[in-house]
Amino acid sequence: MKKSIFLLLFITTASFAQTREDSVMIGKIYDEALSNGQGYEWLRYLCKQIGPRLSGSTGAQKAVTWTKQVMEQQQFDRVFLQDIKVPYWVRGAKEEAYIKVGKQKTKVPIAALGGSVATAPKGVEAEVIEVKSFQELRDLGKEKVKGKIVFFNRPMDPTKLNTFEAYGRAVEQRANGATEAANLGAVGAIVRSMSTSQDDFPHTGSMRYGTGVPLIPTAGISTNGANLLSQQLKANPNLTFYFRQNCETMPDADSHNVVGELKGSENPDEIIVVGGHLDSWDLAEGAHDDGAGCVQSMEVLRILKALGYKPKRTIRAVMFMNEENGLRGGVKYADLAKQNKENHIAAVESDNGGFTPRGFGIVGKPAQRAKALLWKDLLAPYGLAEIGPGGGGADIGPLAQTGTVLFGFKPDSQRYFDVHHASNDNFENVNKRELDLGAASMAAMIYLLDKYGI
Repeated sequence: MKKSIFLLLFITTASFAQTREDSVMIGKIYDEALSNGQGYEWLRYLCKQIGPRLSGSTGAQKAVTWTKQVMEQQQFDRVFLQDIKVPYWVRGAKEEAYIKVGKQKTKVPIAALGGSVATAPKGVEAEVIEVKSFQELRDLGKEKVKGKIVFFNRPMDPTKLNTFEAYGRAVEQRANGATEAANLGAVGAIVRSMSTSQDDFPHTGSMRYGTGVPLIPTAGISTNGANLLSQQLKANPNLTFYFRQNCETMPDADSHNVVGELKGSENPDEIIVVGGHLDSWDLAEGAHDDGAGCVQSMEVLRILKALGYKPKRTIRAVMFMNEENGLRGGVKYADLAKQNKENHIAAVESDNGGFTPRGFGIVGKPAQRAKALLWKDLLAPYGLAEIGPGGGGADIGPLAQTGTVLFGFKPDSQRYFDVHHASNDNFENVNKRELDLGAASMAAMIYLLDKYGI
């Protein structure tokens, strides 16, 4: 009996000491991030000196060169590139659009959707059919849709506290709207911007054409523009809408993922990834989407190195290329991992903006999620209370096929869709302290994954 009590006391004491050790280390991680963080100044350079980074563009290539240099300057154990071919879509001259009632023309802000074809050089003008869903459009039939411009006007649901849930329920309009409209003979498609704000910023984003359907031009319209068009249609059902855009899809271009790593001291063949996507849409600087995630990922390695931490496992910071309109970087990284027989035990992605940290979504087996939940008490004091099942991230998603446990970093989501894919996604809209807290949160999770595995 005494032996059992002694053993229980020993285990409890050891567990307390271990928890205390982890708590002290995590505190040091936050102190380093908040006192000496480099991510904000890295982001300033990425946004202001390089700017938009759509895959295939000069900006994307400059970002590859620069992030490689940054990680080499930090003297990470290894920095290297992974070659990939990426889509290269060019917006061309600025779009033009207006609502026409009789002789009166009212200009509205639009942005061509990524992957769309151009209009004819003189633009396209036609009557408008407004719908809230694909089923509503199909019910109208070809006779009512043929020759018209289809206006998809389903807003993101403002009652959803998780704005990504609202986005997920509305984004099919952007992705597949042109195909649905073309199937019924429409000559163009206009889509309400995926935003929770009422403003004049049109949001772009990727779209795709279905096989065998006519390629009709499609664009996003600002939420204010969408509201105006809807109101005008109620008063003047026979109004026309005009838009002109000059986009073009070029041949695939050469590009790269950028990878930096700290080599593991005990189990170097077990790899943990932390990453974001280096490409951004062409309308703005890509500060929240996803410059923030990239600099936070580099910061994770810098923080651990600055603290003299020697990881047991190999930790990699990966700047993925082409998440926005192809996912070629994420797919190529997973393909190379499989080809090289690499063992990726976990991956953490930051692609939800640089806002105040809230937690992590986990994709893995129940036992793996349960193990991560044991760390909740260590992380909750830093605002990371939302830890549990959820999404991982698009770029790390392909790694799940080989059993990698995925962690999606979750910042507060309320402001993200104010700037997502729009021309106001600029450096000035990122708060330094929030960005640094995010880097520290990711570093804390990486530390726990490295120490205990998953």
